[in-house]
Amino acid sequence: MPEFASRDPLAPAFWDERFDRAFTPWDLGGVPQALHAFVARDAKPRTVLIPGCGNGYELAYLADAGWDAIAIDFSPAAVSRARAQVGPWAQRVLEADFFSWQPVHALDLIYERAFLCAMPPAMWPRVVARWAELLPPGALLAGFFFFGSAPKGPPFGIARTALEDLLHPDFALIEEGEVVDSLPVFAGLERWMVWRRRRG
Repeated sequence: MPEFASRDPLAPAFWDERFDRAFTPWDLGGVPQALHAFVARDAKPRTVLIPGCGNGYELAYLADAGWDAIAIDFSPAAVSRARAQVGPWAQRVLEADFFSWQPVHALDLIYERAFLCAMPPAMWPRVVARWAELLPPGALLAGFFFFGSAPKGPPFGIARTALEDLLHPDFALIEEGEVVDSLPVFAGLERWMVWRRRRG
């Protein structure tokens, strides 16, 4: 484990250090199989937000598939890496704070991949409230949720019951599956889930 100066995952400098030094154990290096399967069976392209986009693989994949995808990250180093990675879609990577960014068009979907678990537990209610604020009724929250109990992070694992307690007031679980290509840091502890924003 390298030594890092920044210890606060709520500060961009924390992530800048790790991207600058290529210490990204949460980075799959490509697009997860469950997302491939989801896009292949979905009826139409969607307007999607990817918060905490990291290297931006999913942005390029979704944009290539005809989806109106926007990726945001508050780490300048992550944004720089993602823009270099996604080629013609670089203008769709924005340096922005998830809690203040505003979409130009209504979102159909928010893609979750190692964003919630990057946040200390005290921040989880704010994240979920923001998901609910950004997604209109019927829209989807889809991605990977990390279940664990280790006291240190990131990644910060959440108990299944705690996730359900946070999400159920505003979201209904409509799909769930195993993850077959987990990274070692997540192996055996993550699930693919799709949640639908409730209607009022």
